[in-house]
Amino acid sequence: MDTATFLKVLDILQKEFPRWNAPVVSLMAKRDHRTPFQILISTIISLRTKDQVTAQASERLFKIAKTPEDILKLSEEEIQKAIYPAGFYKNKSKTIKEIARIIVEKYNGKVPDNLEELLKLPGVGRKTANLVLALSFGKPAICVDIHVHRITNRLGFVKTKNPEETEKQLMEKVPVEHWNRINDLLVAFGQTICKPVSPLCSKCPVEKYCEKVGVEKHR
Repeated sequence: MDTATFLKVLDILQKEFPRWNAPVVSLMAKRDHRTPFQILISTIISLRTKDQVTAQASERLFKIAKTPEDILKLSEEEIQKAIYPAGFYKNKSKTIKEIARIIVEKYNGKVPDNLEELLKLPGVGRKTANLVLALSFGKPAICVDIHVHRITNRLGFVKTKNPEETEKQLMEKVPVEHWNRINDLLVAFGQTICKPVSPLCSKCPVEKYCEKVGVEKHR
């Protein structure tokens, strides 16, 4: 698949997108006007956690603490209680408090708006950092999670072994003005149609463009 075809695929998915569930952190950012700090913390909570749990846990936490300064007033146990049953909630409560401390002490209470500084925060990898850059600051960034990695390889647009390689290839092949829509579109597409096992190819709006790399069974 060449770049022109991939952009055509994105355009088709953009039209279908309203019918699917938007990724929860993106939805909260747009619907609830979350601050960069809240988007960062929701992204931390979302790791290995279902969307509905992420949304509810974030809501409970932000009712009692909206800023890094607020978080520092809470005990780890209070944070745990707020975000439970998010996956690894005990470890995440430590991470959330440490992030808040660093942001207050090193960044004057403001989330940094560049990749290098975001990656210095505990628990923040490239996926989280790029999502924060895109959603919080509107900066061009490609957030590659398991859906983006799987689907871009399945389409035959990239041929990579891990999300880091996928991010690099996408940055090289996709014009920068299209970067920020890749994650939302492919995550929603991956959760509803292009599933990991037995994708719903019969319902796929871009099936004719897909090379179905690695697909052994589909519906």
